[in-house]
Amino acid sequence: MLLLSILQVVFSLLFISNASSVPTNVAVLGPVGQLYVTNNVISPDGYNRSAIIVNGLYPAPLIKANKNDQFSIELVNGLTDDSMSLETAVVSNHMLGANCILIYFLKHFHGMFQRKSNWADGATSVTQCPLRQKETFVQKFNTTGQTGTYWYHSHYAVQRCEGFQGPLVIYDPEDPLTALYDVDDGVFLSVFVNAPYQSPYALKRFFAMPNSTLINGMGRYSGGPSAPLSVINVQQGLRYRFRVIAMSCESNFNFTVDGHRMTIIEADGNEVSPVEVDLIPIHPGQRYSVVVSADQPVGNYWIRALSNMPNATFDGGQSMAILRYEGAAHEDPTSPPGPYELSFDEGDLHPLIIPGAPGIPEIGKADVNLVLAPGITPEHNYTLGNVTYVDPPVPVLLQILNGARQATEFLPKGSVYTLPPNKVVEISFPNPAAAPGAPHPVHLHGNNFHVVRSAGSNKTNFIDPIRRDVVSIGKEPTDNVTIRFVTDNPGPWFLHCHMDYHFSHGFAVVLAVASNETSNEELQAVPQDWSQLCKKKD
Repeated sequence: MLLLSILQVVFSLLFISNASSVPTNVAVLGPVGQLYVTNNVISPDGYNRSAIIVNGLYPAPLIKANKNDQFSIELVNGLTDDSMSLETAVVSNHMLGANCILIYFLKHFHGMFQRKSNWADGATSVTQCPLRQKETFVQKFNTTGQTGTYWYHSHYAVQRCEGFQGPLVIYDPEDPLTALYDVDDGVFLSVFVNAPYQSPYALKRFFAMPNSTLINGMGRYSGGPSAPLSVINVQQGLRYRFRVIAMSCESNFNFTVDGHRMTIIEADGNEVSPVEVDLIPIHPGQRYSVVVSADQPVGNYWIRALSNMPNATFDGGQSMAILRYEGAAHEDPTSPPGPYELSFDEGDLHPLIIPGAPGIPEIGKADVNLVLAPGITPEHNYTLGNVTYVDPPVPVLLQILNGARQATEFLPKGSVYTLPPNKVVEISFPNPAAAPGAPHPVHLHGNNFHVVRSAGSNKTNFIDPIRRDVVSIGKEPTDNVTIRFVTDNPGPWFLHCHMDYHFSHGFAVVLAVASNETSNEELQAVPQDWSQLCKKKD
């Protein structure tokens, strides 16, 4: 299986692929627009390779919106490269002939609640069927009440690891933390594999060995050329909001800026009381907004993002970008790392607005209590709750619209949990060390949640725990990360590891919330072209 790791942090979109055969759009789109997905050869680290690009760009365009905007994004499947792994972007349909290759894709807006638009969540096998080549599909949804830093990516197999991912920011005209910064900027952090996988994945390994770390779509690899690095320009005396988005398929990173501290003000779209740190560990799917004050002498400073991959290094400018003050020479920095005096602790993050976890403040006292332990099978497939998730032949939403209500009626068997409406749900993830490749970042679609017990701690916090939509469940046998949320958003929602190889090998379940309400709401909302996708796929 292809396991390309592409972590990213959001600053500006700096790498533009020359793709004259597709529509050329600007690097920034509004909430209404078109995303044309195709293939092209790119070289973000100086090595040419085929990748999936959007509107001729890599990284994909930034989508910008304001609070309460209505989204209408048309997707166009222009994929043509059948040299990529048949287990990822390409599906062979032998019923149509040995030479027929169908290239599918889907797109998920990560962190969007999709209230009354579950059909637009873009999760293959859960909320819809994928698009075939040359097909189009429009995702329409509202983001009422949501603001902050998000992103979008393919949710079909591990396609996003081939490049299909981009940032999404919803601005709040009344941002309660706007007094803390002068400039709102962004960054991309990514791990990159130089060539697409064209052979079966070595199942006894639980990550792909990347060749380079990209920041804002640019980087260097060992033994490669001194390719240009991303440069983040700042003016001395100003304070910059950097929206850091972890778009990695596998790796987690330690993110630092030499000589500068960072003040965390947002996590996964939720404002937090400011916390100053020197280093931020960031896992696939997570996002942070940090304020960096340009209060050092004019010069060049390394931005560092060291991954947990065995070959990660800073040698020759690898895993780095440049923070450049106005007036500094255009050259690589010589700044030393650190200092690292203020440690990061997820438990130190507290929501700025509406603190407090729902329900009785005691572990095991929610309305619904689930224990989902991760594991691994002898065949090297992952399990969650003792079951390996496999894609059902019909999306779970379509099963609900066809009358399924009880867990025993759903496919895949054992991986769909039915939840009643408007109840407090608690989920614990004990002993993550039983599943190789930890720490695992677990993501919930359709909701964010309160982290009442974080990795590395046996303490609980029901008073003001951090809210987010991706949480590391740790790596120690003693870890037992616990989350809570309220089932106030009907629909089937994925809960899965955001490491793509783990997810594609079974590390997932579906939470079917309020099936009766889902049927009533979605039957009225589902557009006709959504219904046609599965018929065309069949």
